[in-house]
Amino acid sequence: MRTALRSAVVSVIVTGSVLTCGTAGATPPGPGVTAKLISTTTVGDTDYVLREITVPPGQSTGWHYHDGVVYGFVRQGTLNHYHADCARDGVYPKGTTVREPGGPGDVHLGRNEGDTPLVLDVLYVLPHGAPYSEDVPNPGCSFQ
Repeated sequence: MRTALRSAVVSVIVTGSVLTCGTAGATPPGPGVTAKLISTTTVGDTDYVLREITVPPGQSTGWHYHDGVVYGFVRQGTLNHYHADCARDGVYPKGTTVREPGGPGDVHLGRNEGDTPLVLDVLYVLPHGAPYSEDVPNPGCSFQ
């Protein structure tokens, strides 16, 4: 199984073509938030998807969760990560990684509170056919 996972991740990273997609898929993402599909592959019942997410200064991904585990690498800027209790649970500068465990118990929001665009390389490990994210309303925080 480890070999299959490693092969899938390498395949996602190496063999994909670049396509332009819509927004990051949260409720609602801030103006100018974009996502670019880099690659996708399926192994068994699991989809491995690599995307580039760009969040302009002062904007957010919107509130959401994922149906599977998501790994992010901060390529540029700083990610400020918040959970549904409205508390910031992490600050991730350029060169760091973040892991989101997935499921409806992991509602979160990513914000760019800096003055340069935030660029994330994101690997989604999802049940086959699942959306990249599941939209949820603001859980009552004073920010979006």
